[in-house]
Amino acid sequence: MIVALASAHPYDTIDADLPLLVDALSQHGVETVIRYWDDPQARWDDVAVTLVRSCWNYIERREAFLAWAERIPHLQNTADILRWNTDKTYLRDLADAGIDVVPTHWDVRTTEELPAALEWVVKPSVSAGSADTARWAMPDDAVAHSRALQDAGRTAMVQPYIASVDAQGETAMIYIEGRFSHAIVKGPRLTQDSAAGTEPTRAESVVATTPEPAHHDAAERVLGICRDRGLDPLYARIDLVEDASGRQLLLELELTEPSLFLPHAGGAADRLADAVLRRVAG
Repeated sequence: MIVALASAHPYDTIDADLPLLVDALSQHGVETVIRYWDDPQARWDDVAVTLVRSCWNYIERREAFLAWAERIPHLQNTADILRWNTDKTYLRDLADAGIDVVPTHWDVRTTEELPAALEWVVKPSVSAGSADTARWAMPDDAVAHSRALQDAGRTAMVQPYIASVDAQGETAMIYIEGRFSHAIVKGPRLTQDSAAGTEPTRAESVVATTPEPAHHDAAERVLGICRDRGLDPLYARIDLVEDASGRQLLLELELTEPSLFLPHAGGAADRLADAVLRRVAG
């Protein structure tokens, strides 16, 4: 049996999850190959399953990426999940379904349209990591960033900066086949009034954590909405932040190409490998 791990150059060399997953699958007697989703010479019909992993350059060619996904047999996560999840307008769907989402204003063009806040985060709705994302203290700067994204033909998101991130970070809840696997805390990535970078990765501090019941409750409500929509992701990462009242807010639901932080949780790579084999057998 062969399992393909879909990546992109040069991200396959910095994806810390890949070596652990390759090793875990090899322990089950499974051969793995790492192939680039945008390599026209790559074959995908000779493998039992293809896992979407570090395809972090798709943000520049989303429609091409989705067209590729539609062509790939036995893809995880599936093409319908990727189409919904690669544009952060999915947050509207989740908010409409009753999920507590970080308040988001779309395509802001004037300071009067900004949400009430001391600082704002501005980013495009199609992005990976912190690409083209910045944190602003001045309303004019936030609006200018939002307008620039729109003028480039992109959907702009403007959110209040959640102050707890500086002290507590973001809690990322990782699930495999709908079951909790492990959690980490990511330290703050955005510095105030820093120019938006174009790369989809930025240095971040990461530590393993034991989540509180409130984290589990929030994450499982999000996954419940996915099930209601007929989505059955092999893997999911739910990024949560805490508001001033102590409520857990959804920052992002990562179903496309999330770092799963496998090096920070003993046995996590084995759990994912087991889940892959169950999908193949099923």
